[in-house]
Amino acid sequence: MSDAALLDELLDPFTRCPDTESAQRVAEFRIAPSVHERVDALAGRANEGVLTEDERTDYEALISAADLITILKLKARRRLTLNVHP
Repeated sequence: MSDAALLDELLDPFTRCPDTESAQRVAEFRIAPSVHERVDALAGRANEGVLTEDERTDYEALISAADLITILKLKARRRLTLNVHP
């Protein structure tokens, strides 16, 4: 099983818990502009090959968190769609 499939399976129970209002909030969540700016700056440094070890750790953590948030948002949207079209 791929890492993505394992993560999907791990998170699935959490996405069945929220009520419709909570699912809507998750689906509408936006990452703060300051976080986007930091990721963009780190991405630029990564592309240039000049990240420090601490920056690489931060960048990887931010990307992992963004991936997790994306999966939760997709699951929340799917839940909302299923609630509208059972």
